Amino acid sequence: MYEHLETAENRDSLKRVVVDPVSRVEGHGKVTLLLDADNKVQQARLHIVEFRGFERFIQGRPYWELPVLVQRLCGICPVSHHLAAAKAIDQLVGIDPENLPVSADKLRRLLHFGQVLQSHALHFFHLSSPDLLFGFESDISKRSVIAVLAEYPDIGVQGVKLRKYGQEVIRMVSGKRIHGTGAIAGGMNKSLTKAERDYLLEDIDQMIAWSAASVALIKKVHCSNLPFYDEFATLRTNYLGLTKPDGALELYHGGIRAKNEHGETIIDHIDYCKYNDYIHEEVRSWTYMKFPYLLSLGQENGWYRVGPLARVNNCDYIDTPLAEAARVEFKAHSGEAMVHSTLAFHWTRLIEVLHCAESIKTLLNDPDIMGSDLVAQGEKRYEGIGVIEAPRGTLFHHYQVDENDIVTKANLIVSTTSNNMAMNESVRQVAAEYLSGRELTEPLLNNLEVAIRAYDPCLSCATHAVGKMPLQLELVDAEGKVIDKLIKHSDGQIERDNA
Repeated sequence: MYEHLETAENRDSLKRVVVDPVSRVEGHGKVTLLLDADNKVQQARLHIVEFRGFERFIQGRPYWELPVLVQRLCGICPVSHHLAAAKAIDQLVGIDPENLPVSADKLRRLLHFGQVLQSHALHFFHLSSPDLLFGFESDISKRSVIAVLAEYPDIGVQGVKLRKYGQEVIRMVSGKRIHGTGAIAGGMNKSLTKAERDYLLEDIDQMIAWSAASVALIKKVHCSNLPFYDEFATLRTNYLGLTKPDGALELYHGGIRAKNEHGETIIDHIDYCKYNDYIHEEVRSWTYMKFPYLLSLGQENGWYRVGPLARVNNCDYIDTPLAEAARVEFKAHSGEAMVHSTLAFHWTRLIEVLHCAESIKTLLNDPDIMGSDLVAQGEKRYEGIGVIEAPRGTLFHHYQVDENDIVTKANLIVSTTSNNMAMNESVRQVAAEYLSGRELTEPLLNNLEVAIRAYDPCLSCATHAVGKMPLQLELVDAEGKVIDKLIKHSDGQIERDNA
């Protein structure tokens, strides 16, 4: 739902347009545009306006609290933070990923596949499908999953049930759908019972079928509106993510691979514990989010994209058959080594849903997930780094502890942070292309949000309530005159005031 836009004249007589907050994303952010007297975009920025401070306030805590504590970063992808932290504290007790007990490793992977499946289903069906099914500039009443359920009931129900299944996987492994436990230093705190395994097996074939249908749906939607979908908010960028040693798609544990816009390898299968030798972060004054970049390419050219599009672009293959067939078909779409369409994030997101569903079935049929060898311990260390492919992209957790096991330093690079520059560039491109002329319309401005939503950003890694209040949208010309105004009332009605 479109929330708020305000304007003010700045000291250089540019018009400032503010969309605040960006809707149908996880967390809160705003977009500001500066337009000249001819309504040409001079600047476009995505601002993250909330400061969470987790890196600071987890200092002073004992390390074993971290997998549970950092989950509170997010109510949508808590498992990703839970597992990234667990992988880091594994190292604090002397256990590297390859030395984790087999049952513990497979249970963590099962948990992670459930997480990625439910998060992707939530984002596509609940948050993005209204734009894709009804159009970017559709009536505001159409922009919700309620409208999807009303007009496309089969699609809506499948999306709801796919997410529910992913949450059930999480519940069976960690005890709760949101903010459960499970991973501990050196392993897991429980395995699956046969009853829990059988319960999840009952519906997995249906989930695979619905996942395959969702891939067919997004392919149909994308290809029915060409070249628009290939060009909307599209950037030619570098891409970064984890892969297995043989180049396969990897969501839980692998080496860092980065490719440039032509598909040429920049770095390949780098040990993620050495990430700081390859990735640095830039700070800018107008946002709480940092700007990561590849050190070898520098701040100007080294920014990159992460997430489903990056992972499918970077990998050589996917090790589940249906998802691999879908990947091959997807890559053939553009005819280039790399697919750069920003809206293709949705396509690759659903390919990953299919991969997760297939992988869940494989693991549910593996007796190791009911094994009893769950925890290992080695020699104490003072630094641990955990990296995982969260739904939104590569997630880094880096901790240092003292001799008393108290955290003394923490650094987190959240997935959305890595997409920060790309989201800003996509916003700028869409603003320049579609926000032209004098009349300001709410549907037109939704194009900016569509571009941001393609990245599935978790803007503050937190959940927030949506308030209800009357809000105004104004466009002011270079002389300070209000030339267009929209008013949104608390009941959701939009009124135009041309006075």
